[in-house]
Amino acid sequence: MAKTIFAHAYEKGIDIQPRKTSIVASLVRDRYVSDAIVILENTPRKAATAVKKAIESANANLLNNSKVSIDPKTIRIARIFVTSGSRMRRYKPASRGRALPFEKISSNIFVEVAGEEKVKKAEKKPEKEEK
Repeated sequence: MAKTIFAHAYEKGIDIQPRKTSIVASLVRDRYVSDAIVILENTPRKAATAVKKAIESANANLLNNSKVSIDPKTIRIARIFVTSGSRMRRYKPASRGRALPFEKISSNIFVEVAGEEKVKKAEKKPEKEEK
């Protein structure tokens, strides 16, 4: 039985609102990484590039940092979620010399991928011939 290995990536401070980013993240939830990258390349939203970057980072972490060899075809997105990041307070000029406050909201993306360990085939030992 193949062992499941996990790795994650965390992208912080993306200048897109979490509500808009989570819509894109829900498109690729519970999919294989190769399928998710194709979907995100064809998604016409600004958040798609940020989500794609986080998925590729988690994929690279799994392939490069694990002690065992991983089969790239079995890598899937185990968890992906978007949380709100830091908020920058800004002001917009209004009539009669006033200033109205607003917040620039950033988002954080967490991606966890899972892959199966490559199963090594057992080598058959050559049988000794008896004379």
